[in-house]
Amino acid sequence: MIVSIRKAAMIAAMAGALLATACSKPSEEASEARQEFNIGWSIYAGWMPWPYAQQAGIVKKWADKYGIKINIVQVNDYVESVNQYTAGKLDGVTVANMDALTIPAAGGKDTSAIIVGDYSNGNDGVMLKGSGDLKAIKGKQVNLVELSVSHYLLARALNSVGMTMRDVKTVNTADADIVGAFATPDVQAAVAWNPQLLAMKEQPGAREVFSSADIPGEIVDLLVVDTGTIKANPKLGKALAGIWYETVALMQQQDEAGKKARAAMAKLAGATPEAFDKQLKTTYLYADPKEAVAATSSPDLVTTMTRVRDFSFSKGLFQNAESADAVGMAFPGGKTLGDPQNVTLRFDESYMQLAADGKL
Repeated sequence: MIVSIRKAAMIAAMAGALLATACSKPSEEASEARQEFNIGWSIYAGWMPWPYAQQAGIVKKWADKYGIKINIVQVNDYVESVNQYTAGKLDGVTVANMDALTIPAAGGKDTSAIIVGDYSNGNDGVMLKGSGDLKAIKGKQVNLVELSVSHYLLARALNSVGMTMRDVKTVNTADADIVGAFATPDVQAAVAWNPQLLAMKEQPGAREVFSSADIPGEIVDLLVVDTGTIKANPKLGKALAGIWYETVALMQQQDEAGKKARAAMAKLAGATPEAFDKQLKTTYLYADPKEAVAATSSPDLVTTMTRVRDFSFSKGLFQNAESADAVGMAFPGGKTLGDPQNVTLRFDESYMQLAADGKL
C-alpha cells in the first residue's frame, strides 16, 4: 500500500507557527548562485516520478546539462517534509496547494510553485453507509482528518447540496485509523484519500457520494521552491522542469518501457503495480506542459485558491491573521489575491512554459 500523504493541516500549521520566527521572508539579495540543491518528496502516486527519475538517471542527465547537482530526498512523513522545507533544510518540496498556503506561505516563507503536477481526480472521497445520496449525511458524525484536504472536500460536498459544516459533526480520525473506524457499526460517514479510500469502498454497504472528481482542479499537487533560491538559480527551475516532463511522458507510455517505469515507481512506493495503476487512474497528471501552463494561468486557479484560503482562514490556519487577505498570492499575468505587499505564495508558470516551447 502507498503511504498516505496528507496529514492534518492543524498539526502542520502549529509546527509552521513555531518555525515562522526562524523563517523570515527571504530576499533576493540574501540568495546566491549555487551548485547543489535538495528537493524533498514523500510517497504519493503523483509524486513518484521524482524518485524514479533519480533512480533512472534522468535527474543526473538534466542536472549535468545545467552544471548543477540535484538531490531528490525522501522524507517519510509528509508534514515533516513540508516543515523541513519551511525551516530551510530543503530548497524545494512536493506539496498540496492547501498545505503550501497554510504552512510555508502563512509562516512568511516566500514560496514559488514552479510545477503544477497533478490534481486529485477521485483520490479523495466522501463515504456513506446504506445510502448513495449525499443529502443523507445531514445530522451524522463524519470521521476524517480534521483541517486537512478531507475537511475541505467535505465542506465543498455539503455546499453542493445546500448544506454547511453546521449540518454535520466532524470526528478527528488519524489517516492510519480511518479504515478501521469506518468498518465499525458506529461510523456511518467518513472522508478519506487513497489508498485508504480504496479499502473503504470494498466494505459492505459503503457508497461514495462525493469525490474530488466532482471538483476537478481544486486539490492540486505542486513542486514548490524557495523564491529567492529560484530567482538566483534559474538553472534549477529549468532542470526540474526537464526532469518532470521527461519522466511523466515515459510513465504515460503504454509500451514495455512505460510499464517498466510504472512498475519501478510502484516498488518505490511500496505498492503492487496493480495498486499503483489504480491510484494513477484517479490522479490527473499534467503530462503536457502546455496544459499545465493553461491550468496555472486560468482564472479557475484564482477561484480555487480563494476557496482554499477562505476555508483555511475560517479554521484558524493563518495563525494570528485578522483576515483571509493577510497572506498574498501571485498568479500569472500579474494577478494577485490578498495583500499585494505580503505575497508569499507565487504560481510561476515560466519554467513550464519553457518546456511547452521546447526551450529547456
